[in-house]
Amino acid sequence: MYILSGDIGGTNTRLEVSQLENGKTQSIAIRKYKGADFNCLSDVIDIFLAEINLAGQIDSVCLAVAGFVVDGEVEITNLPWMVSEQYVAEGLGIDKNKVKVINDFEAIGYGIEKLDRQKDIITIQEGKKDDNSLCVVIGAGTGLGMCLVSYDENHKPRVYKTEGGHVDFSPVGDEQVELFKFMRKTLHRVSPERFCSGYGIYNIYKYVVRNPLYNQPECTSLRRNLFSVSDSDKAAAIVKYAIEYKEPSALRTIDIFLSIYGSIAGNLALTSLPFRGLYIAGGIAPRLIDQIKESKFLEKFRDKGRMSAMMKDFPIHIIMNTDVGLIGARTYAANLIKKD
Repeated sequence: MYILSGDIGGTNTRLEVSQLENGKTQSIAIRKYKGADFNCLSDVIDIFLAEINLAGQIDSVCLAVAGFVVDGEVEITNLPWMVSEQYVAEGLGIDKNKVKVINDFEAIGYGIEKLDRQKDIITIQEGKKDDNSLCVVIGAGTGLGMCLVSYDENHKPRVYKTEGGHVDFSPVGDEQVELFKFMRKTLHRVSPERFCSGYGIYNIYKYVVRNPLYNQPECTSLRRNLFSVSDSDKAAAIVKYAIEYKEPSALRTIDIFLSIYGSIAGNLALTSLPFRGLYIAGGIAPRLIDQIKESKFLEKFRDKGRMSAMMKDFPIHIIMNTDVGLIGARTYAANLIKKD
């Protein structure tokens, strides 16, 4: 039997076909496509399956999408696509019950237990693991995602999606208060995602270079670089200048970003008590491993007043395998068949 899994973003679409045999999945092919080159997702799927000579042979599908899924449908940010379980099922000629569209962080939640603990995960706080507790996932990338994961008596996961990146931002300390005021000049409401994301890094950078208190004028080379790249690539440019060139304003930006990230992760831990582990996903953390270890991330994570001592008991892991969402979608698609 063949299963189709996908990780659908506003820029790129990654598709994978795996074979399910004797309860185990084996990846056969993975391809990446530019979403802007296609009118709809069905066109991408058709081309992919034709390329690998598996058209008409798919038995189940799970697609992980960055967006809020309602009744099996979701609109893609930055693309004129509507991803629908019904349309995908009709296009492939399979039962709608064998097609599932889920949130991208929901997929990550299903992928955690499939990761190689030696290669795919870096632990930055050992904590006191309790397998009977929850896991949570937080991840800054294009946006800020979060999910909760519980486990049944057979250790099978159940994932609860959230939109925690869109709650109200609560600044900690004078610096974050001033940053909050800076953003309020142009926004009616400020959420954590405005700072803890790729474009959030750029928002922080603009605050740093425009604030005379830092006395850090904008680097001409970095300014030209930021002007020449797309909005989605600005964070990568700032990270590069911080890591490779030690550019002061970029370094300050990353320091503030990681302080906020740690504080938000700590808030998530307090509200969910994830003694099975807090996992940091997304594309940004793997590029900032050393900075996370050396920054105020853990300090701000633990800085929770009377609860500070307990904060050291939560295991914290960074997910290095950026295919974890695709792995989770594959796992979910396989389970759609195993239910029969």
